[in-house]
Amino acid sequence: METRAGRVVKVAGPVVVAEGMTGARMYDVVRVGKLSLIGEIVELRSDFASIQVYEETTGMGPGEPVIDTETPLSVELGPGLIESIYDGIQRPLNSLVEAEGEFMSRGSAMPGLNREKKWHFKPTVAEGTKIGPGDIIGEVRETTLLVHKIMVPFGVEGTVQRIAEGDYTVEETVAVCVAEDGTESPLKLMQKWPVRNARQTKRRIAPNQILVTGQRVIDTFFPIVKGGTACIPGPFGTGKTVVQHQLAKWVDADVVVYVGCGERGNEMTDVLTEFPKLKDPRSGEPLMRRSVLIANTSNMPVAAREASVYTGITIAEYFRDMGHVVALMADSTSRWAEAMREISTRLEEMPAEEGYPAYLAARIAAFYERAGRVQCTGSPEREGALSIIGAVSPPGGDLSDSVVQATLHVVKVFWSLKGELAYQRHFPAIDWMTSYSFYKQYLKTCFEDKDQGLEMEQMTVQAMGLLEEEAELLEIVRLVGAEALSPADRLALETSRSIREDFLHQNAFHNVDTHTMMDKQYEMLKTVLHFHKQSLAAIDAGVDTAGIFKLAVREEIARAKYIPQAEITKVARIRQTIDEQMKQLQASVVS
Repeated sequence: METRAGRVVKVAGPVVVAEGMTGARMYDVVRVGKLSLIGEIVELRSDFASIQVYEETTGMGPGEPVIDTETPLSVELGPGLIESIYDGIQRPLNSLVEAEGEFMSRGSAMPGLNREKKWHFKPTVAEGTKIGPGDIIGEVRETTLLVHKIMVPFGVEGTVQRIAEGDYTVEETVAVCVAEDGTESPLKLMQKWPVRNARQTKRRIAPNQILVTGQRVIDTFFPIVKGGTACIPGPFGTGKTVVQHQLAKWVDADVVVYVGCGERGNEMTDVLTEFPKLKDPRSGEPLMRRSVLIANTSNMPVAAREASVYTGITIAEYFRDMGHVVALMADSTSRWAEAMREISTRLEEMPAEEGYPAYLAARIAAFYERAGRVQCTGSPEREGALSIIGAVSPPGGDLSDSVVQATLHVVKVFWSLKGELAYQRHFPAIDWMTSYSFYKQYLKTCFEDKDQGLEMEQMTVQAMGLLEEEAELLEIVRLVGAEALSPADRLALETSRSIREDFLHQNAFHNVDTHTMMDKQYEMLKTVLHFHKQSLAAIDAGVDTAGIFKLAVREEIARAKYIPQAEITKVARIRQTIDEQMKQLQASVVS
């Protein structure tokens, strides 16, 4: 087939206009200029095509050739994805460094998957088996933490004619499928998928299982589910990236895909250098053995930011289709929206609010709608879940920003980061007064004991009530002073402070406090609220609040967060100490 070719007539930053593109289609990938830069058609007018180029266009001029590959922007899916570090269009950065040095040349065509490495393929179906799209035909042990399921690509259906165990590269045929009309389709370890199209599923399932992150303020007060969506907006310096890093490290998922979309280079460098050193808390293995990193920094061409988001979500959907629980971190979608705005401006499209294109909300919604808990296509029957957690960086922390509002319309969890908390060194700086989660009713599913789950749900409501009461009482304190408060109100303030400092505050750099399992969260919150309950009883018995606040057990409550998970019974014992010291205090008042 003859390849369509045109020529450059205009260069405007990342947008190139080419003529002679009759017959080209929207979103076709093209090779632009003498350096064969990768681009994508985003607008067609007559025989003119506007192309967003994913690489720097400096030095390009009119008259240079444009070659239409006649295929959409796609990613390669197969063994070798895990432990990889890619740029926005799935070029392997580690391999490029080895091949070209520290500075990557433009127009590189290095494939996303290693073509030389052999993988041991173990079939799970026999010859003569009827197969269809999504069916699992075999397995590859990709890492010590992940078994890679080899699935039949969409569009292939028939009977397995030949399949054999052995060592194969991703391009070698591992099986042959013969359709009813006799057409043979070779099956390989690798398949391709266009990034802008969501992968097909059999049906969606209600997401009702909590995705445990190990961050107390999230799991207890504003949880996310497996297959859920969450948004983390906040001003500069409030810890959006650190929260994303913590979630990527500790989230209860089989696979983590981290997309650094337009973030500062030093932050992305921290991720790339730190992740290989981290240990998976469940297995003790290196965390990279279940992670895929996509690095697109702020000094890279803006067009590649959009590609990086779609590349990440497509890779995440692929692992979900195997039946895995996948968590995608996008940091940050504001940079993606800014890239859309810049490209839209260069295309001379009519701007909407704040200069963003009119389709901003539709693009954001389409991205988050690819999350979910699903029944996967094919056999054997299996469930997969894909959760999306996106950071948003509104200018000046303004939550009325278009990107924040468009995101809030589609996500079910809102973790609002507050500048005042960050300045007070309270991290995670998630504001408990403005954040919310529509998944809180599923919190009790984290516990095998139903009574314990129901109690946790009730304790969460009680703790949130105290925090809300604190906000009201502080207004009174500012006006008339703390002396005007009743003993019960002074206790409410003190308990709220304990909830904030002893429970919600978490040190990401402390070996123990960085991650808390749900059973320990339960014990910690129960201890704080038990102290409040016993203190109320002591006040009713005539005990002064000053004596209650001086009890030695309060230091033990504050240090409960540093008790290792293996010694969780020590947290429960603190409640016994509370009872003993309260009895002594009441006895001294009576005497």
